[in-house]
Amino acid sequence: MTPDQYCQHKAAQSGSSFYYSFLFLPEDKRRGITALYAFCREVDDIVDSGGEPDICRNKLQWWHTEVERLFEGTAQHPVSQALMPVLHWAELSKEYFHEIIHGMEMDLEQSRYRDFAALENYCYRAASVVGLLSASIFGYSNTDTLKYARDLGMALQLTNIIRDVYEDAQRDRIYLPQDELLRYNVRETDIFTRKQDESFHALMQFQAQRAQGYYDSAIDALPEIDRYPQRAGLIMASIYRATLKEIERDQFRVLQHRISLTPLRKLWI
Repeated sequence: MTPDQYCQHKAAQSGSSFYYSFLFLPEDKRRGITALYAFCREVDDIVDSGGEPDICRNKLQWWHTEVERLFEGTAQHPVSQALMPVLHWAELSKEYFHEIIHGMEMDLEQSRYRDFAALENYCYRAASVVGLLSASIFGYSNTDTLKYARDLGMALQLTNIIRDVYEDAQRDRIYLPQDELLRYNVRETDIFTRKQDESFHALMQFQAQRAQGYYDSAIDALPEIDRYPQRAGLIMASIYRATLKEIERDQFRVLQHRISLTPLRKLWI
């Protein structure tokens, strides 16, 4: 299996909405973004595996070292080997790769966020820097597109947090800011016991409005000249925004079941 085939398998295996947005890209950009997505999956899977924290930290440290090797041209892992040719034409930032790993390390160090400022830092590392790397792979002419990429990353991550509230709680992770839980009179035990009441509904509605604000900010920031090259990101935005609308239509019953779009609907979008 070649490095590109490895990344393709990793992306297809995940069944993620991101995979559908890659289908219509030119071959070089499709290979590049698929390799980036595979990188994100590799480091994310380390944390989500449920392994011993010290072992996970060691694995993530290996990836920090591998990023250095990647930019030195001596990559060892198939994913980094697939990324090597992308560095030359996409001008990817080494620090952004380290930031993604730092975001995964945060999941090992903390499972609660005091306020939105703290959560925003996590979302930047886990998603906004991925948006910035993606924007470079897709190509842009106007630097305003970087604000679009940052805000879109935030919007996608906040949508994930809303969708996965109960799934994350089962791993003892609550990403909803602690001060907002208090403001809406929602206790952590309410989430663990799947208590679906008006307080929880109001809290989630507030979270959804924040996410929608980031979608609006991202779309408003994207210059017309870069709309076509950034179309994969716009597809992702449409799929995730449709998912958020489905969650709203379902009265935010995310503690009862996981809302997702069918593959056919994703492809249609």
